Amino acid sequence: MAQIGKHRSRGVIIDVAALDVMDSFGSRSLRDLAHASRLRGAETVIVGIQPDVAFAIVQLGMSLDVQTALDLEEGLEFLEQLTTGSLRRRSTLDELAT
Repeated sequence: MAQIGKHRSRGVIIDVAALDVMDSFGSRSLRDLAHASRLRGAETVIVGIQPDVAFAIVQLGMSLDVQTALDLEEGLEFLEQLTTGSLRRRSTLDELAT
C-alpha cells in the first residue's frame, strides 16, 4: 500500500500462478488487498489462477470480487484498458472455472 502511494501507481498485478491451493483466508486476503488498492486509487488484476483453483473457489461459493486475467500478458493489457478508462470493471473468475 505504501508503494502505491509513493509511486502514485494506477494499477497493481498480483501473480498467483505458483499457488496450487487457495483457501477462504487466501481468497479473502487477495480481495481485501485489491479493495485497499482501489481505495488508494489503483486498480488490481490477479493473474495466473490455476483452473483447478478457480473451479474450487467457485464450487465452494467463495468470491474474490476482483478483476482476473489468465496470465501476466493478458493482465497487463487488461490493466492498461482499466486505467485508461477504455474498459469497464468486470470479474472473470466464473469464466476461468468453465
